[in-house]
Amino acid sequence: MAYSVKSKKSGNEYFLHARPAKNGNSQLYFFAKEIKPGAQEALPAGYEVAESPATGLPLLKKTR
Repeated sequence: MAYSVKSKKSGNEYFLHARPAKNGNSQLYFFAKEIKPGAQEALPAGYEVAESPATGLPLLKKTR
């Protein structure tokens, strides 16, 4: 099952996905409303989920 979060502002559920960056050296993480290829089962190490106060969209943030 894909890692999911529910937006506090909109109440929508979002699923975490990853894909390789164009340079091939890193991963790009993003949230989508539907489960698609590249869905992740867990958060990557060193990251936490935050929510944009303006839009309510989830985003990944590096932990300090």
